[in-house]
Amino acid sequence: MRPGRATLLAVVAALALAGCQTIGRKKPLPVPPPPAPAPAERPPLIIIRPAPPAPPAPAPKACVPKSLGAAPRYPDTEAALRAAGGAADRYQLLAAGRILRQQRLEELEKIIAGCR
Repeated sequence: MRPGRATLLAVVAALALAGCQTIGRKKPLPVPPPPAPAPAERPPLIIIRPAPPAPPAPAPKACVPKSLGAAPRYPDTEAALRAAGGAADRYQLLAAGRILRQQRLEELEKIIAGCR
């Protein structure tokens, strides 16, 4: 055989063998698609409840009772002392005024002590 034919025969044989390897092959298995991403988890529900309304503030307690009347009319006014006949009359007016003021002061002190 000639050297050129031997080379040609070797090339044809190599190509035939290479072709045979591809003929009998099965199709490659399809690559499975990547798994679908899991649905996004919803964040947990946060329930916000409004704070209960604060109880209404108690009405301010009046410290001064309604039974406390206006200040009495004191008898030892400037005009009454000038109009008095003598020193004894002026003294009596001053003494009566002092007694009324002391009574009023005691009454007010009790009320103030109750407010504290």
